[in-house]
Amino acid sequence: MTTISWRPSSDLDWPLRGSIGIVKLTVGVCEDDPALRRVLRQALTVAGHESVLAHTGGEALRLFTPGAGLDVIIMDIGLPDADGRDVCQALKSGGQDAPVLFLTALGATHERLAGFGSGGDDYVVKPFEIKELLARVAVLGKRGRQLTTRADDSGLILDATTHSLRTEQGEVSLSPTEFRMLAAIASHPGEVVRRSAVIAAAWPDGAIVSENTVDSLMRRLRTKLAEVQAPASVETVRGVGFRIRYAEAAE
Repeated sequence: MTTISWRPSSDLDWPLRGSIGIVKLTVGVCEDDPALRRVLRQALTVAGHESVLAHTGGEALRLFTPGAGLDVIIMDIGLPDADGRDVCQALKSGGQDAPVLFLTALGATHERLAGFGSGGDDYVVKPFEIKELLARVAVLGKRGRQLTTRADDSGLILDATTHSLRTEQGEVSLSPTEFRMLAAIASHPGEVVRRSAVIAAAWPDGAIVSENTVDSLMRRLRTKLAEVQAPASVETVRGVGFRIRYAEAAE
């Protein structure tokens, strides 16, 4: 059993609140240790968030449905009835697209990669600082709560609630990673967005991402842009990054 002592205090009124722009989130917490589950609930409440609690993988599958309105999920890996990574994968397969933060005593690189492979977005190793966990929840929540945006009044619409790309000609679904990649580039129309910035926006900290993976996903994005006859294209600026160009601005 992990022992973490904490009590609500004014030390949660830290600069982070303003620097990251914390908004009220609904956080699913799946943790079998009742003491730690209570600490997490209290910390989330003090930080201004709501929580939905589960203590087993089966309960998480029942409570953390796509219709539960969750913004972030905190998932313990060592659950009594399942591996949290398997639960995460089942949730993702069932349509749950809330970012998942794994909470575990396992910290080896291959364990982190296994977590990312099952659909996880971040990883905190026990024992941990409550402030760090809340900071990571805030970042994931901010990433997941992006509003529907219209890029440069071009008719190209990215909808974060459905992870879709829409134009007047149609709509196509994007994977969460594809969505974050395109959003990172489309938010800087006409500018070159460095490859490192795209990776930082689309993958969790610590993820090992090859150039081939980025290029492969970018080809898929271009195919989907063409599929809905998007008035925009994504160019590769060799050695630097990517730039979105709209039809009316093309030479």
